[in-house]
Amino acid sequence: MFYRENGQFKTSYRADQQILPIAQDRVAMLVLLVVAFVVVPSLVSDYMFRAILIPFVILSLAAIGVNILVGYCGQISLGSGAFMAVGAYAAYNFQVRVDGMPLLGSLLMGGLFATLFGILFGLPSLRVKGLYLAVATLAAQFFADWMFLRISWFTNNSTSGSVAVSNLQVFGLPIETPISKYLFCLSVLVVIALMAKNLVRGAVGREWMAIRDMDVAAAVIGIRPMFAKLSAFAVSSFIVGVAGALWGFVYLGSWETAAFNVDLSFRLLFMVIIGGMGSIMGSFFGAAFIVVLPIALNLFLPTLAAVFGIEISTAGVAHAELMVFGGLIVWFLIVEPHGLAKLWAIGKQKMRIWPFPH
Repeated sequence: MFYRENGQFKTSYRADQQILPIAQDRVAMLVLLVVAFVVVPSLVSDYMFRAILIPFVILSLAAIGVNILVGYCGQISLGSGAFMAVGAYAAYNFQVRVDGMPLLGSLLMGGLFATLFGILFGLPSLRVKGLYLAVATLAAQFFADWMFLRISWFTNNSTSGSVAVSNLQVFGLPIETPISKYLFCLSVLVVIALMAKNLVRGAVGREWMAIRDMDVAAAVIGIRPMFAKLSAFAVSSFIVGVAGALWGFVYLGSWETAAFNVDLSFRLLFMVIIGGMGSIMGSFFGAAFIVVLPIALNLFLPTLAAVFGIEISTAGVAHAELMVFGGLIVWFLIVEPHGLAKLWAIGKQKMRIWPFPH
């Protein structure tokens, strides 16, 4: 009964087209932001920040970027880890080579160079699609791995091949404690998620979805496939590049090329598939699933095995974690191929008409 729309009249197109047209949704979003920015930092331990919250926030940002390309434009990409790597290494070089370079400037430059890299490897999307495009983007992953591993200039001629950043500051405020890192990443996520949501609701987003549904028909009605596909690669690569810079600067602190391997690309793709393709909200659901579930399985599998009188080793827990994780992914794809965001939408719709069954 509390989720009804009775009495909420729209008297203008602007009111009808707002992101959250239902008043209850606006209140819930405001409460969620207050909890995320105020309540969570005062209650959560440093371990929760480092192990769960910070990676969840950064991977949610990366999943939004991948969802724009894969979910909204329908261009399958297996090179998201490469775009994150380009963003991280570009931001690192600007940070260490340019005196007085602010952290936000380094992040934006990392996103910009990831955009150029994404457009370069997005050019094959003009001629190929489906599996062939996936292979072309996978080539970007292997090329980035080779480039950052073999060309020492990108690592500032580091003998070990790893790079590190320290003494991060934003507007004179240090970004060193887990709370400050979390709040900084969360602020970047909120700003970019809002921009992405408005973008996919506009004319550009409608062009992406038209290309996704049927590119030939989209071209017939006047949509330019080249602009739509390359703009999707550009926006997606920028967001993923910023996420990669945050992953290296804030979460890892020091990293090497293996931190952005093909496994990370597959994890990002799984986030989009599980969370819901073509849904900004689904990016958050998918990131939560990928980040929280392995930790939960690692904690509860030994206890569950002990209940049945089974002694399981650490290696056994790791293998069982992978099996359960893979099984749950397959189960979700069979039960709800449109992802967790679809289940969320169905639940909201039922609440809007409850207790009526139709």
